[in-house]
Amino acid sequence: MRNRVRKRQQREPTIALINIVFLMLVFFMVAGTLAQPLDPSLRLVRTGDLQGRAPPDALVVHADGRLTYRGKGQASAAFFVMSLAEDRRDVVRLVPDRALPAQDLVSLTRALRDAGAQKVMLIAERALQ
Repeated sequence: MRNRVRKRQQREPTIALINIVFLMLVFFMVAGTLAQPLDPSLRLVRTGDLQGRAPPDALVVHADGRLTYRGKGQASAAFFVMSLAEDRRDVVRLVPDRALPAQDLVSLTRALRDAGAQKVMLIAERALQ
């Protein structure tokens, strides 16, 4: 009779573990369905065919270091900042070419800040692959 008691005490509590896993499953099923599904007739915008273009108010720096703004060449970062209206100098948007060396990009951002830009924002492409 003592062997029987010992065997019961040595058993693992698998029922309790199964109950916990089941409760977690139910919780995640309920939590996952809280958001309303999209209307099946809704057609989302496709952006795969769009051409990448720089925003019209951004300074573009090419791989060779050339600066352009709205398609026109710029002599230097200081000249670009000085040509902006006073209220547009607080934030300068910069679109760098992917092949531009990082040192050149850092030097250009310093030159923009030294010329009076309060903040330089880099605009980059988000790769969705």
